[in-house]
Order: sequence, then C-alpha cells, then structure tokens
Amino acid sequence: MKRKERRHLKENDLAQTILAAREAIDQRRGLLTGILLALLLGAVVIGGIVVWQQEDDARAEQMLADAMVTFNARVIPPSTTPAQPGEVPAAATLGATGSYATEAAKLNAAAPKLKAVADAYPGTDAGITARYHYASSLAALGKHAEAIQAFDDVINRAGGDSLYGRMAQMGKADTQTRAGQLNDAIAAWKSLAASSDEDLPKDAILMELGKAYQASGNQEEARKAFTQIVDEHPTSPYSAEARAELGTQGS
Repeated sequence: MKRKERRHLKENDLAQTILAAREAIDQRRGLLTGILLALLLGAVVIGGIVVWQQEDDARAEQMLADAMVTFNARVIPPSTTPAQPGEVPAAATLGATGSYATEAAKLNAAAPKLKAVADAYPGTDAGITARYHYASSLAALGKHAEAIQAFDDVINRAGGDSLYGRMAQMGKADTQTRAGQLNDAIAAWKSLAASSDEDLPKDAILMELGKAYQASGNQEEARKAFTQIVDEHPTSPYSAEARAELGTQGS
C-alpha cells in the first residue's frame, strides 16, 4: 500500500474517533451537566454549613463570655458602718453594676445565664464549659440534687477522659460529700484515686477520700488515705494536712 493511501486511512480513523467522541459527549452532556451541578451544589451546602457552624460557635462563645462576666463578678458586701466624710461607700451599697453584695446573689444571677448557654449549645465547647460552671454554681448554692445531675450531663457530653469530664467527676463527688451521700462519695473518690489517669490530682483526691471516710465514721480507712498521701506524695501541699490528721487520730 502506498504511503499516501496509508496516511489517508489514518486520517479517516482519527476523524472517526473524534466524531465518535463528540457524539458520546453530546449523548452524555445532560448527565455531565447534572453531575457538575450536583458537585457545585454540594460545595455550596458544605460551605454554608461551615459558615453556619462558625457563626453558631461565635454566638455560643459570646453568650458564654456574657455569663462568665456575672460568674466572675466581684462580691463587695455592703458597709455596716456609716461612711466617714470623704469616704466612698462600698460599691454594693450603691448597687453598682458589676458587683454583688453576696456570693449567693452573684451565683443566683449567673446560674440562669450559664444554663441558657448550656441548653442552647449543648454539644459545643462553650456549652460544656457553661454547664460545668452552672453545676458548680448549683453546688455552691446548696442545690445538691440539681448540681449532681448537671455534673452528670457534663460527664456524658464531654466524656470522662476530657478536662471538663474529670473536673465534673470531682465536682460530683464533692457535692455528694456535702449532701451527706457519703457512700456514693467514697465510691467516687476511690474510683478516681485508683484511676491511671496521670492528669488527676491524686493527692487532692486522697485528701477528699480521707475526709469522706472521717465523715462516715470510718477512721481506719481515713488513716489509710492520709498515710498514702504522706508516703506517695511527700512534697504535696496536702502532706502537712494529712500528717496533722494522722496526729489527731493518734492522740
């Protein structure tokens, strides 16, 4: 076959290939357009979700910041003596903004704000932080049952191994002790003391365990807890207190 004829055949094959490709694209143009539109729509939806989450987180953080302003406000008791000439009365006496006459008044003002953040944004970092401080406020106000439930909510949402999860476990145990639920408190403190989590303050936990045993009348177990502090945490700030408790028991 002559070179010219072979070249002509190759050109025909190429033309047929191009034509077939064009026909295939034309046949699938609607499908390809649909796929491209779906991808574009997906990208828009994902982008919208990311923006919404960022805005949601920002709102949660702002609400938490507002609540924490109240939670961290100063407590300035009213002056019980008349102000002397030229002396400025205590701020709380004047009803000054940003201060409260008592700790209870401050916590009663902060608790609803903290709960609002926790309920509106329960799964966010801001919501979990707010719920922990809400629980601690309830505990300080003597609302033990509500505080224990709130601490449980923190543990469930944050996870027992998280920072706030660990803090909530200790807060719950402390609240149980204050509520007179000594068996539950002792079980909680023992579990924390036996944990392999190195981030837990074992000396502080053992001190609380010893005190819970003391409150329950079990002096022997209390002695064991205080002795463990002295033996295993000799440089702990709780060591001197533990030694004092052991000395008291021995006298």
